[in-house]
Amino acid sequence: MINLINYLSSAAVPVIILVIILYGVTEKKKVFDLFMKGAKDGIGVVVKIFPTLIGIFLAVGLLRSSGVLDFIIKLICPITYILRIPSEIIPLMLIRPISGSASIAVATDIMTTYGVDSNIGLIASTIMGATETTFYTIAVYTSAVGIKKTRFVLACALIADIIGMLTSVVICGILS
Repeated sequence: MINLINYLSSAAVPVIILVIILYGVTEKKKVFDLFMKGAKDGIGVVVKIFPTLIGIFLAVGLLRSSGVLDFIIKLICPITYILRIPSEIIPLMLIRPISGSASIAVATDIMTTYGVDSNIGLIASTIMGATETTFYTIAVYTSAVGIKKTRFVLACALIADIIGMLTSVVICGILS
């Protein structure tokens, strides 16, 4: 069964490409020309969002290296203690909405230190699956289409992240 799944996984992308080409040919479309037009449009999107990405990466690097993150963690530890949120999870909760790569690094560190089957490891895994890199996603998508007013989108997305994080702590607490 695993061999079949591996085969299907390996064959999925080439099959999709072949289906697209066959559909384009049957519809009498210039498939290569359409591909090139899409590639040009893609490069334009990359050029538009590049300054935003540089700003986000710089901000995350500054947060991690300046010690501000550690200061914020010390400030909110009393509140998280009352809510029964393990203090080991707080760095992940703070970084996750900002950066995917930084949150993967923090989650990996948590799992290496405490184990993947520990309550803390399970909470970290659940947070990674239940939340989004909100600032990154909003910055990329809104800058790609030229949206300037993101206040309400940001508020709703951050509320969803907070609910996902708190639910992760509660569910993992119940199941452990």
